[in-house]
Amino acid sequence: MSRLRVVPVELREANALVDRLHRHHRHVQGHRFSVGVELDGELVGAAIIGRPVARNTPPKEVLEVTRLVTDGTPHACSLLYAAAARAGKALGYRRIQTFILENEPGTSLRAAGWSFDGTTPGLPWKHTNPPGPRRQDAKTLGPKQRWVRDLNP
Repeated sequence: MSRLRVVPVELREANALVDRLHRHHRHVQGHRFSVGVELDGELVGAAIIGRPVARNTPPKEVLEVTRLVTDGTPHACSLLYAAAARAGKALGYRRIQTFILENEPGTSLRAAGWSFDGTTPGLPWKHTNPPGPRRQDAKTLGPKQRWVRDLNP
């Protein structure tokens, strides 16, 4: 019988999956940690967990799943979200969050015990020091759903 198994993965392994399989994001530059899921010894998904992107969110209290990708293996997404939350709790973080597109259902997040926490406007960002161009990525601009899970309140 085939079984899914959570495994630690290096950032380069997780980023390779993101570059190969993610629908609308590219790889990331850094992370706090990454987890993967294997099916019969083959890596079929990964979650990259890092600092919160929003600058006003306290990075010593909150983790953010910045990328999550699978090859479509059933239950892999919810297993990765649950594993990320367990690891964050063990590390002493107070909360974990992620953002998904407005049109995504959030089924895996709900199955992993996360809660919908509202919608954000998904505005473009720009670097202010030094001044730089605004992000122009039509696939990811627009409203996002924020999902959270309290870890160590």
